[in-house]
Amino acid sequence: MEAQFIDTFIAGLLDEIKHKRLDLPTLPEVAIKIGETVGDPNSSSAQLAKIIRIDAALSGRLLQAANSPLFRGKDQIDNIKAAITRLGAKQVKTLINSIVVEQVFQSKGSRMINAILKQQWLHSMQVAAISYVFAQRFTRLKPDNAMLAGLIHDIGALPILAYADRFPELENDKEQLSYITYKLHTQIGKLVLEGWNFPPELIAVASEHENYSRVSDPSPDYVDIVMIANLHTYIGKKHPSNEIDWTEIPAFKALGLTPEESMSAPEEARSDVQDVIDMLKV
Repeated sequence: MEAQFIDTFIAGLLDEIKHKRLDLPTLPEVAIKIGETVGDPNSSSAQLAKIIRIDAALSGRLLQAANSPLFRGKDQIDNIKAAITRLGAKQVKTLINSIVVEQVFQSKGSRMINAILKQQWLHSMQVAAISYVFAQRFTRLKPDNAMLAGLIHDIGALPILAYADRFPELENDKEQLSYITYKLHTQIGKLVLEGWNFPPELIAVASEHENYSRVSDPSPDYVDIVMIANLHTYIGKKHPSNEIDWTEIPAFKALGLTPEESMSAPEEARSDVQDVIDMLKV
């Protein structure tokens, strides 16, 4: 495909977004209400539970998550209020966002676009699971926030794919579409998460996770974790990130790891990685 087409595609996409002619992904209304309730110092766990119960499917997913090996206590939880008591309102908010992100990855586009979105979601789950393990083992950051960071790191790919569905010539040129997505997804991901009112540390994940010269200071952050987790998922695959010299990436030093040491962590914590994936796949 000609470079001119790619340049025209990119310019057109950015213009559509700038003039709000292309809808960016939005969070489901229930997730927005939950976020507002958790952020209200005058709200109660009973009010939060009432909002969650409105969505029966979401309620079921939250209970399954609360009873999963990642969060399970001594007793089985069978109601939303008990889940909030066990997990805390902020962790419930993070879990809800993690659960509903999957809905955002669903599409009614062409067969190729749907296949790419499915592949993208599987990749995001893998990054989320490895991020959870790295946060738990090597930092004081919250593992559930690291999991959410992993899920949303490539959220910028979604508007690109939605726009690409307008171009039949891309139907049989997956390689060029992958190139365009790789080139633009961090820039657009920042716009999406700003629209979701996500905290700056998670917006930075979407915009900076492929900035391999980035230095976090003074301690590791979610960008470092997701950056390394993302690199791990590309091992053995054809991807531009595999051309990077891992020893030159400051994120490893931030976590106190050499690239070689980082390789063993997901393998040693294989059951934890699988537990995260299983929870997200329910």
